[in-house]
Amino acid sequence: MLHETRETRTIQLYQSAEHPCAYLDQKQSRSLFVDPHQVQSMRIYEALIDQGFRRSGDIIYRPDCLNCNQCISLRIPVAEFSPRRIQRRIWNRHHEHFRVVEQTAEFNPDHFTLFKRYIHSRHPDGEMEETSEAGYQQFIASSWSNSRSFTFYYQDRLVAVAVADILRQGLSAVYTFFDPEIESLSPGVFCLLWQINECKRRHLPWLYLGYWVPDCRKMSYKSQYLPHDAYINGTWVRIQRHE
Repeated sequence: MLHETRETRTIQLYQSAEHPCAYLDQKQSRSLFVDPHQVQSMRIYEALIDQGFRRSGDIIYRPDCLNCNQCISLRIPVAEFSPRRIQRRIWNRHHEHFRVVEQTAEFNPDHFTLFKRYIHSRHPDGEMEETSEAGYQQFIASSWSNSRSFTFYYQDRLVAVAVADILRQGLSAVYTFFDPEIESLSPGVFCLLWQINECKRRHLPWLYLGYWVPDCRKMSYKSQYLPHDAYINGTWVRIQRHE
């Protein structure tokens, strides 16, 4: 069900056909998506992200699978976030060594090379393995979104890129990828912690993490950032620390 607001009153939603799930073996997936022929805008996106939707390229969508509710939208209330011990250790160890440059989310050959190395290392059998230069650009940005690439340098070496959309109510983490050779430094954790701090710096209340899939090992890390809100049955539910 879509909660009606002034921005969403005239939105047409469509349902995709079922297709193999990208997260869970032997499962079928389908999505609700905003009419791709309708003019999209940041205001529509901002209204829908608070109803569990997400952006991929120009498409705004939300999972709508039969007999499965595994895709749970998460957001972090950054003012209340309290890092775990291991997260504090990673931040304290590395934050003075990383240099971050903000750029428009557009095609950059160095970023694309890093993206391909990351995908080949982490998701070699996934559908993103065959992503072309054009496909990469269509994935990270859109014709209407306010998207940024936060580029991370470690000792002046490009090691990670965190693509995020800047909303009025927060940052939406689109995709983060990093150099597999520095995985021991926990760059994924560091990039997410940096985005939390960037929300605070910009006085934005939320960091939207996209979908957490409890039974998917590769997506389990998202639940480790607490407290967070989970979008369940049309309502944001606060999940506090469990340790």
